[in-house]
Amino acid sequence: MPQTIASPVHHELIIKKSRFLACVQPMADRAGAQQVVAGLRAQHPGAAHVCWALLAGGQSAAVDDGEPSGTAGRPMLDVLRHQDLEGVLATVVRYFGGVKLGAGGLVRAYTDSVAQALLQAQKVPIVKLQQLRCTAPYALEGMVRRELDAAGASLDEVLHQDDVELRFSLPADAAAAVRARLDEAGHGRIGWPRAAED
Repeated sequence: MPQTIASPVHHELIIKKSRFLACVQPMADRAGAQQVVAGLRAQHPGAAHVCWALLAGGQSAAVDDGEPSGTAGRPMLDVLRHQDLEGVLATVVRYFGGVKLGAGGLVRAYTDSVAQALLQAQKVPIVKLQQLRCTAPYALEGMVRRELDAAGASLDEVLHQDDVELRFSLPADAAAAVRARLDEAGHGRIGWPRAAED
């Protein structure tokens, strides 16, 4: 099951006098990632490189920022993929210490920086939500609310019209069971209108 991380985590690694300042953080898209990277460049004007990797669906990226091709961004992205993460940005700010590490040394340094930061990160499962809506006679509103509460559904909106319309979200894998339970408890009086966008 894909996971993301709860909050940003930082880690510093020093290899042959070079400082590698790593950060892993939740990130939804490339625009947000680029803002973070721009902020890091402003905070660290003396840094030799600000390399980054984003794993966010179709907006994923791997940027070496002047390091030899394939020695920074791609290895960082591979660490995120290996841990089955989604919606995570990894950045590493490198201050050059005067000793060249070679391609293999750079891959290890960037990989280790991100991996060490992730060891401290709190991982949280990504739960795909499904939104549903139902209608019920006023007399059944309390029962529907209790069933939704028991199922851990989030009540998004309630409209009081001829009937009560309840819009709610819940984990997609629980939707069918909740719908069946409401149909049974409502004795066929629960309606399931199709959403306009369906």
